[in-house]
Amino acid sequence: MSRPLQRGVLGGQRLSGNIQDYLEDSQMKVKTDKEEFDKNSKTSSDHVSLTLRNPFQFLFSDNSASKQDAIENGYIVADPYTPTTLRNRHMLTLLFLKLSLVVIVILGLTMSFLWTISLTTSSGGHVVRGYRRLQEQLVSDLWDIGEISLGATRFKESEFCPQEYENYVPCFNITANLESGLTEGKEFDRRCGPMSKQNCLVLAPPKYKIPHRWPTGRDVIWIDNVKITAQEVLSAGSLTKRMMMLDEDQISFSFASSMVDDNIEDYSHQIAEMIGLRNESYLVQAGVRTVLDIGCGYGSLGAHLFPKQLLTMCIANYEASGSQVEIALERGLPAMVGSFASKQLPFPSLSFDMIHSAWDGIDWDKKDGIHLIEVDRVLRPGGYFVWTSPYANTPASVRDKENLKRWDFVRNFAKDLCWDLLSQQDKTVVWKKPSKKNCYTSRKHGSGPLICKEGRDVESPYYHPLEACIGGTRSRRWMPIEERATWPSRATLNSKELAVHGVLPDDFTEDSLNWKSAVWDYWSLLSPLIFSDHPKRPGEEDPIPPYNMVRNVLDMNAHFGGFNSALLDARKSVWVMNVVPTSGVNHLPLILDRGFVGVLHDWCEAFPTYPRTYDMVHADGLLSLQTTKQSRCSMLDLFYEIDRLLRPEGWVILRDTAPLIESARIITARMKWEARVIEIDNNNDEKLLVCQKPLIRSQANSL
Repeated sequence: MSRPLQRGVLGGQRLSGNIQDYLEDSQMKVKTDKEEFDKNSKTSSDHVSLTLRNPFQFLFSDNSASKQDAIENGYIVADPYTPTTLRNRHMLTLLFLKLSLVVIVILGLTMSFLWTISLTTSSGGHVVRGYRRLQEQLVSDLWDIGEISLGATRFKESEFCPQEYENYVPCFNITANLESGLTEGKEFDRRCGPMSKQNCLVLAPPKYKIPHRWPTGRDVIWIDNVKITAQEVLSAGSLTKRMMMLDEDQISFSFASSMVDDNIEDYSHQIAEMIGLRNESYLVQAGVRTVLDIGCGYGSLGAHLFPKQLLTMCIANYEASGSQVEIALERGLPAMVGSFASKQLPFPSLSFDMIHSAWDGIDWDKKDGIHLIEVDRVLRPGGYFVWTSPYANTPASVRDKENLKRWDFVRNFAKDLCWDLLSQQDKTVVWKKPSKKNCYTSRKHGSGPLICKEGRDVESPYYHPLEACIGGTRSRRWMPIEERATWPSRATLNSKELAVHGVLPDDFTEDSLNWKSAVWDYWSLLSPLIFSDHPKRPGEEDPIPPYNMVRNVLDMNAHFGGFNSALLDARKSVWVMNVVPTSGVNHLPLILDRGFVGVLHDWCEAFPTYPRTYDMVHADGLLSLQTTKQSRCSMLDLFYEIDRLLRPEGWVILRDTAPLIESARIITARMKWEARVIEIDNNNDEKLLVCQKPLIRSQANSL
């Protein structure tokens, strides 16, 4: 069959799959960069000026300058390179240079201290800011002097991970959990510890290819990009066979593929009718925007609903092979590894308008209905729970006493949760969560779970144990979905809604305007031209990065979700995983109320997803946040995790203080990324770091 064009800028041919060739080229590049650095250290560093529409003027700095073993605001910055060409320095010369460095440091710090005293009587704020910048420059200059004195003997590159790490997801070790005696679903729980960190670069599989661009990539993926073999596809059960087809080295998906007893289009149409709508296109008008799909198969429901302006987040257990989450992400659909066998999901209460569960294998009738209670917690008032199960009240299940017992428990427990059973057709049942709270107080004493007490009703839990009480009822965010603005108006919260989150309208508006301007300029940087010998921003004569240049975007410090909103306003064909660090201010409820998807996460731990799942990783102020709030991990640990998450030829855009960006630039050399530091006009305190990850395949069975 004729294959669609590949997504990558260079069609996946930037680097050979032969690792030895790459390492030889890398060593030559390091040698050239070092010679250029030695030359530039004697003269002033040149910058190439780029003029953008607004608000930046970019100045590209060389990649050759480096700083070593630095401690920057509590972050450990490890050694960047390992050239071997300068290791024959004479010991006497090295000792002399080190002693010279000590003298220079002492003199520099002494003069800085004396000047500080002289400034104590000065009252101008601009003088203080200028002094701080000069201090930063002094540290930077001393760092460069230290690099020159130590030479290249202490540079080193990161190692590649063994081949078994190709599909490695830290914190999920089912075998170890079973050996420790964890059962009844607890073996799928996320457990992070010191041994969960990976200190190497995960290689792409030997036959990895750059994914197709959206929307082609939604329907066709390369089989070698995911951990599923052709034999597994062909030997899968009838349900899986009807959902995907193997065509040479590709897997094809179709909206006509079956999800239950009929095709996915008819199935979603049936759900809409059961709610009382003409078809699924009217779900948005009914207040539905975000859907949580538990055990999503391979994302077929989310793929079908996406053109209807419905955003579906898939969660499923970790699977070593044939993963639902990995394949959904490869198709460009929102997904993450998640299990709530014993712990709450990392979402705030009242997060989703609809929750869908079909053939998920969850024992909803076990553990006193605690899984249904967790569904109720994350479901918004007036939201819908759609459940398709083989033991729903069908003629076949009625004849099976065990299935009938399960169905009776689920039906009765849903009633105790005050859910209204809207409709049942065949094996599918739709319930509606109450819009008002009075049902909870009018229940008979002893019927159903109690309302959570204030200390147990945590709005944004982070993998807390499951609670056996009804949560979310104390939240100020309790608002029925039918009373919320419909999408896309929902993305702009009104002053009353912002007040619930403690955000001023002016701050929200300013944040939105800033991100619209920033995204306009960010997009122009997604070009290999910025890494050329003569870096430049693409002009009229150059190809403009297309609207579907990237699909899966990870925002590591999402703030208000402004980056997500600006990308959609610019009509970029993306979805964004908005991550709110546990060490920062929790704006995740606000982000979810805007109709986006996101999750809480501790960036000293591995993100719950598979390698090579995001086209772009973005972080604004994350390095500063981590340096002030975290001491358990280094900046190098963070970059190893970014490299694991990023697809080959994927992009990284970091914005932070100038010293931290310079420190980060050093580490990018260890990651083997191409990188440029970009100065922001009228902002001497912050810089951008724009990087692209190369395609490096493992050697085994390489073409």
